[in-house]
Amino acid sequence: MEKTVKEELIKQLATGEFVSGQHFGDDLGISRAAISKHIKAISEMGLDVFRVTGKGYKLAQPIELLDQQSIVQELKAQDFTNNVEVHNLIDSTNDALMRRLPNQLMQGQVCVAEYQSAGRGRRGRQWISPFGSNIYLSMYWRLEQGMSAAMGLNTVAALAISDAVKVVYDIDVQLKWPNDIYLGGVKLAGILIDLEGQSSEPCHCVIGIGLNLKMPKDSAAQVDQPWTDISHHTNKAINRNNLVAEIIKSLTRRLTVHQSQQENTLVREWQALDYFYNKPVKLISGERIVRGICRGIDQQGALLLDINGELKTMYGGELSLRGDM
Repeated sequence: MEKTVKEELIKQLATGEFVSGQHFGDDLGISRAAISKHIKAISEMGLDVFRVTGKGYKLAQPIELLDQQSIVQELKAQDFTNNVEVHNLIDSTNDALMRRLPNQLMQGQVCVAEYQSAGRGRRGRQWISPFGSNIYLSMYWRLEQGMSAAMGLNTVAALAISDAVKVVYDIDVQLKWPNDIYLGGVKLAGILIDLEGQSSEPCHCVIGIGLNLKMPKDSAAQVDQPWTDISHHTNKAINRNNLVAEIIKSLTRRLTVHQSQQENTLVREWQALDYFYNKPVKLISGERIVRGICRGIDQQGALLLDINGELKTMYGGELSLRGDM
């Protein structure tokens, strides 16, 4: 019931008009005190709500909510058949799909949300997910070749995000191994890949994408690393439905090619966008630090690190890459 009330309240506030707490409470049979409690919870999700006596509650700026029908129509216009579900409130888009393995998902199925209460980044970090501001999207993909086919998925997903941002906003991003997308030298988006299955059998993969579009100031203060968002780099209107559809198309195309094992251009495409290519870097694993020159990636998406003239192949997992100037 509480989730339903929050969702209905957000829907009414999204228009940018005043919402009377008294009238809203009367319609749902709940008290004004309960409405005030829900307003507080909504504000904590990243929505800027204020109150004017005699008028009610209002958002500082109206928001365009994600619309499943609009996204699907744009996909169908180019013959994409992905099953897309849109949630207002969810714990994690990745977790929502992983819970339904192995038989309740279709190839390319997508879960996208306005808000995540338990969004996840790499190494168990929280992914700050304010309501209606950014993109939180996960796609399911069955890997027929087993776990070995998961090699390079981070590269595939990063290039797909690059494709979509270029198409919609004509912006060239940079890629940072293994799971980040940069813009202007700081983080724009991140990728989280969850796998389930056996090495010798087909396995299940969920690819999660978090992309900053228009980060609210209060939420930005919670982010523990330098970041940016699309709104700081374009004068174009931010249309999340359009960008979600483009990401789905780009990721589906890239995964289909990956599945066919015909990725002759993958390394070259990554290299052209690699933020640290031919630069001094340090690779951190716990307290261990390895220094060298970044030489891009190999066909499996592993990092190529030049250590004193010897090229070493480094795989992801718990590794973290940093500049070493």
